[in-house]
Amino acid sequence: MTVDWQRAKYGLRNAWLCGLALAFVSVLAIASTVDKPSAMSFIKTSGTNFTLDGKPFFVTGANNHYLTYGSQVEVTRVLDDAVAMGANVVRTFLQPVIGSVDGSVPTIWDWRLEGEASNLAVKGTYLLYWDPSQNGMAINDGANGMQKVDFLIAEAGKRHLRLIIAVVDFWAYTGGAQQMRAWYGSSDESTFFFNDPRTKQDYRTWVRHVVQRVNPLTGLAYRDDPTIMAWELINEGNAQPLALRLSWTAEMSAYVKSLDSNHLVSSGNANIVDPKLADLTIPTLDFETWHGYPLYTNLTVQQFNDMITEFCQSGARAKKPVLLEEFGYARSNRNSADAYAKWLDTLTRDPKCAGWIVWRLVSQQDSGRYPADEHDQFDIRNDGSVIWNILKAATARAAQTRETRLASEIAREAP
Repeated sequence: MTVDWQRAKYGLRNAWLCGLALAFVSVLAIASTVDKPSAMSFIKTSGTNFTLDGKPFFVTGANNHYLTYGSQVEVTRVLDDAVAMGANVVRTFLQPVIGSVDGSVPTIWDWRLEGEASNLAVKGTYLLYWDPSQNGMAINDGANGMQKVDFLIAEAGKRHLRLIIAVVDFWAYTGGAQQMRAWYGSSDESTFFFNDPRTKQDYRTWVRHVVQRVNPLTGLAYRDDPTIMAWELINEGNAQPLALRLSWTAEMSAYVKSLDSNHLVSSGNANIVDPKLADLTIPTLDFETWHGYPLYTNLTVQQFNDMITEFCQSGARAKKPVLLEEFGYARSNRNSADAYAKWLDTLTRDPKCAGWIVWRLVSQQDSGRYPADEHDQFDIRNDGSVIWNILKAATARAAQTRETRLASEIAREAP
């Protein structure tokens, strides 16, 4: 990432130049470690900022939904494209979740689907399942299970990328919380998972297994690996009513914190409808998330831009970072490039904003093709398109802005 910055007469001139050169070198040294930290550096928070080694860490990132079940080639392609974009964070979910392997307990989604990983063809991968012999949830630690997560974390670390990992998905696309409530015969999509003692215990068992797992590729327990930036309780946990969502979020975030004191914790909720940012004040959440799609909320480009400012100001009042961690705009819109440029500029310029993670970065599949996304048209690709170049420019500008501020801090602190 790039850096942009800049006493009197001859007697002081040489000393001034030497001092300036040393300061310049110091800034370069800091800049070179901001996104390539030591293995011991965890992301923290300070006010509305994420921090790394005490310095601001502005998130510029991408989501990808198939990193835990795609082939190794597909996974590394996504990570390499994230690096090419200039991203410092990649977000994903721990999935799939199925019924029983023998079919005696139904899987509520088509986990035998043929096709491409991007289109939810998981090719035999599953992390959680129902074990009839134990009459309960079981965890797949094998090559078609948690070893895929091991690979993802190890490869992200090699590329100096941070991961935000949602422990489970709310939606049923690859099982998620909906499969976990279906294990018990429930059809209640909004309440059962968050309220039933059995699913709550299953969730705790799963969280404990994940954070305590030792990755054989790195030698580190997940809870000790700084490649992981944060745990998210659930992707878009749409519990109803709101009081149930807030109580579950408070309970489970405290539980995650009790197991892992190294990593940040957030809810992973969309938080876009009233009351907006509803879980912002829960003390065991380190930062707030929101997901914004003007297509689904009938907002104009300018209205969405105003919402960015509104949400970042809410974070400032709560003294917590607020992260726009999902957003997208259909590429068929004639103003799509201008929309992305506008929103990214607002996020970068506002010192109250903590960053952004676009939905979603996809790469070439094993078929040799890019995924087809003709419905939402949110996919981002390393294809040299106008939108790709806007994202690349935004990551560079965000780094430049941060490093300019670091240079200013050094200048102020200099004797």
